[in-house]
Order: sequence, then C-alpha cells, then structure tokens
Amino acid sequence: MRSYDIKGSPAEIFFPAAMRNALPAIEAELEGLARVHGEYPAASLTLALSQRERGLNLRSDDEVARLLVELHDGQMVESVLLPRGGLCVSTQVGCAVGCVFCMSGRDGLIRQLGSAEIVAQVVLARKRRAVSKVVFMGMGEPAHNLDNVLEAIDVLGTLGGIGHKELVLSTVGDVRVFERLMERCHSSPEIVGRTSVRLVGLKPDLPDDTRSTVKPALALSLHSTDAALRAKLLPHAPQIPVEALVERCEEYARATGYPTQYQWTLIEGVNDSDAEMDRIAQLLKGKYALMNFIPFNAVEGLPYRRPAAERTAAMMQTLNRQGIYSRVRDSAGQAVEGACGQLRARAAKENKPEWITVHNK
Repeated sequence: MRSYDIKGSPAEIFFPAAMRNALPAIEAELEGLARVHGEYPAASLTLALSQRERGLNLRSDDEVARLLVELHDGQMVESVLLPRGGLCVSTQVGCAVGCVFCMSGRDGLIRQLGSAEIVAQVVLARKRRAVSKVVFMGMGEPAHNLDNVLEAIDVLGTLGGIGHKELVLSTVGDVRVFERLMERCHSSPEIVGRTSVRLVGLKPDLPDDTRSTVKPALALSLHSTDAALRAKLLPHAPQIPVEALVERCEEYARATGYPTQYQWTLIEGVNDSDAEMDRIAQLLKGKYALMNFIPFNAVEGLPYRRPAAERTAAMMQTLNRQGIYSRVRDSAGQAVEGACGQLRARAAKENKPEWITVHNK
C-alpha cells in the first residue's frame, strides 16, 4: 500500500486495519471526484517581477503553482498553491458576478461545486505539500454557493485540521454571508461528528445530522469606495453602500477577533487615485481591518493594466501612515494565462469546439 503521507511514511504505521482496508475504495471515490489535469509551477509561468515588486512581497518561488483540476463531469476549475502553506480554492465553475477585470466570469456561471469537490482540491494539494491555510478566492462567488462552501469549511476546520482563522471566506458583499456567519457566532459550540459532504449530481452517503461553529475569517472584495465605479467593476454584485458593507464586516470581525481582509485589485487610472486612498482611510479608520492590494493580472482582450510598482508602494505607505494596515498580496500568476480563470479558458479552447454552449444561471 502506497504512502498517504507527504514524508513518504508507510500507511501501516498510522492507519488502523479497518481504514487500510477501506482506503482503495475511498481513493477510487476521490479520484472520481477530481484529478489534477495540469500543474503549472511558478517557474513555468515565467513570472517577470521587477526588483521593486519583489520588495513589495510579490513572490515567485518554488512554493507557488497553479493546479488545473478536472472534475467528474469534465468541467475544470483552478486552485493555487500559495507560499507558507496556503491554498486558494474555487467554489464554482465560472461566476455570475461578472467582474470586468476577471477571466473567471466571462462565460457566466456554468455550475456549482459540491462541498466534496471543494474539499477534494485541498486533498489534491496535500498530496503535493502541506496545506495549513485555505482561502476561498478562486473561481466563483462563494456567496452564490453558500451551503456547500460552509459545509466544506466545517470539514476543513474540523476533520481537516485547519485553524478557523486560516479559512478565509471571500465575498463581494452578499447579505446572506454576513447573516450566516453571525449565526455561527451566536450558536453554542457543538462537536462535529458525521457530516454529509455533497457532490453536485450525486447523492451524499453520510447523513447531515450535525452543525458546526467553525468561524472562518472574512474577506470583502471592495475594489472601490465609489458606489458608481464599484457597480461598473462588479456589475452583478449586490448594490449595498460600501459604508454598510464595512459595518457588517466590522461586526463579524469584532465577534470573532479576526480582522476583515479587504481585497482591492489595482488597475491603473481606474481605482488607484489619491481620492480613493483618502476614502479608504476614512472608511477603515478605527476598524479591525487590513487592506490587500492585488496588482491587476493581464487578461487577453481587456484594456486594463497594473500601476507602476512605485505607485503601488506609495499607496500602501500612505495608508500605513494613517493607521490602515496595508500590504501587497503575494501574486501567484503575473504571467500570461496566470490570472484566475485563464488556465481553464485555455484548456477549454484547446479541448472543446468553438461553439461551446454555456448555460448561465
């Protein structure tokens, strides 16, 4: 029996006989859920980072790789191995939000991922290296698949052994996310026993007879403080005033003790103005928050580009001086077809006829 440990330890030394006997069937079921269609290490992405960008913590090292994951029905999603044991997972095939700077939603929403398919991305990553943090920031809007996403979070935060604050749920600002997360803060702790991990299209094998109080960290895709501009950048996101979104995030941050992570894709001449920086400072002053700046990744057919590294540094320093902790998030895909959704798009183009029919929901 082969090892199930990344260190190569024999399975016999840590699995009981009953588990060892069941492993072939378990592995066959897992491989039926998802498999790695392609792996793209940082070196193969030929990341071209300037010395200044490297100083801003934009890293390309051996820990970073994109995984193109093929699901049981042939659909594909992406997950990303990040530095320091991180993993970014997808929650949908496609996306309905339609962010103008993102490749993932250009074909709309194709289908939801089941909770088992979400967890399977972690299992596949752990076959390559240890995973101690999972961020739900890949393809899809987690709020639009909330039951399955929360179920996956419960599994990873209990049976998966990942710390609750190391599970980061991202949203464009859906009220349902805030309501469901606050319910977890107000519920009494319970031990998770058996859980039903759902696969879209298949019946669950285990009864869903328990609840969990796993409380993930929260990230908000903000991208602009100007309501009109944000509506243009995120055309199908809920039209909620940014002040109200921040208040909702702050309530959850104070309840859990985890700062809210505000996500901001930096696009030159669009959302990198001094006026935006002033409004961020006003909006987040005194809040339990951190700002993640993500320089735009080039997408074929889009006119946008990232600001110069010097401009990015100046923005980060401006906010830090005003007490708003800001950083440039590690980038795992600066090269062509390295941004979220581009590997899947390339695979679809290579393997499918040009008349692909996409069903939007």
